[in-house]
Amino acid sequence: MTDKQFAGKVVLITGATSGIGKACAMAFATAGAKVALVGRNEAALQSVTQEFEGLGVDVLALNADLSRDSEAGGLVPRVTSHFGGIDVLVNAAGHISSGTIETTAIDDWDKMMNVNVRAIFGLMQQALPSLIERKGNIVNISSVTGLRSFPGVLAYCVSKSAVDQLTRCAALELAAKGVRVNAVNPGVVVTEIHKRGGMDETAYTAFLEHSKQTHPLGRVGNPAEIADLVLFLASDKASWITGATYSIDGGRAQTCAR
Repeated sequence: MTDKQFAGKVVLITGATSGIGKACAMAFATAGAKVALVGRNEAALQSVTQEFEGLGVDVLALNADLSRDSEAGGLVPRVTSHFGGIDVLVNAAGHISSGTIETTAIDDWDKMMNVNVRAIFGLMQQALPSLIERKGNIVNISSVTGLRSFPGVLAYCVSKSAVDQLTRCAALELAAKGVRVNAVNPGVVVTEIHKRGGMDETAYTAFLEHSKQTHPLGRVGNPAEIADLVLFLASDKASWITGATYSIDGGRAQTCAR
């Protein structure tokens, strides 16, 4: 979509310095939105902000670690003070690390839950007054692991399943107030999340190659494809969709373990 359907709208996007978050920010900006970019890495945030400013985008950069309440708690007030309100909240920040029921350290469990679930809940709750006033909506970035079980990433699977249920429950509670809440559930997408979670370049290359076999369409996804779906769900074209957990995974959720 390249029209200006989001002209005058304000979109708050977490995890906006790379991968799906950055692609979402670019998609909304191209559609005319004012974008508030949240990133933990200050240097990466500055780089992305300069890139957007160079394109003439009305942008607000917000450096914050979402696992810290003292930083996450100030995001919504800063956005509403700068732009006057929030029309769309996109929760794209995420964290992954490997571990089974036997090997997952409690600290790793907490880190996954704090970033992938607790921070999303907190931002949704904080943004609600503005979203209700402006009849806005929320799109959460979940995962195929929220819909299906996968070995070796137990805490990540649990966290994404929690995001899906948070999405459905919030959608039910907020429907009467005119706020829609949806989630997208990508399969493997080429981003930095796995490498940040501890996978080295060789292992990641092998993982992407293997993923061609585990995804029925024969390839992994790219961030722009996910952003297109997020843009659609946030738009008026999806005005009768809420509480959805939308698979965008090359068919991965339809397969059996192999």
